[in-house]
Amino acid sequence: MEPKPAPFTTIDEYIAGFPPETQAILQELRAVIRAAAPEAQEKISYQMPTFALHGNLVHFAAWKTHIGLYPTASGTQAFQQELAAYTTSKGAVRFPLDQPLPFDLIRKIVAFRVEEARQKAAQKKTRRKPLG
Repeated sequence: MEPKPAPFTTIDEYIAGFPPETQAILQELRAVIRAAAPEAQEKISYQMPTFALHGNLVHFAAWKTHIGLYPTASGTQAFQQELAAYTTSKGAVRFPLDQPLPFDLIRKIVAFRVEEARQKAAQKKTRRKPLG
């Protein structure tokens, strides 16, 4: 039985494990997400690169034939029409590696998730009961 590879601890480590062409795509995707969510923290969650702001905003991952973007169910549902050309599931989108990634659409999805996270955080603050 082969030992499992060590888990990734950074997005840089994750990206370094791919061929140069895929690394370039992943770095560009990372930059697009970073620009759309500058306050978000980078981390690894579920062994995937993740951006978090008041919880997980979006994950991404490279696969053999596609790049997966995981903006939660609300992120895919809100952009159903724009995502019609891609394979989607409840909280995931597959962008084929042999086609350019739709970075403008990805920016919009991430911005949507940022706003959603901010609203959720604001609602939590107003629901807290005062001590006393």
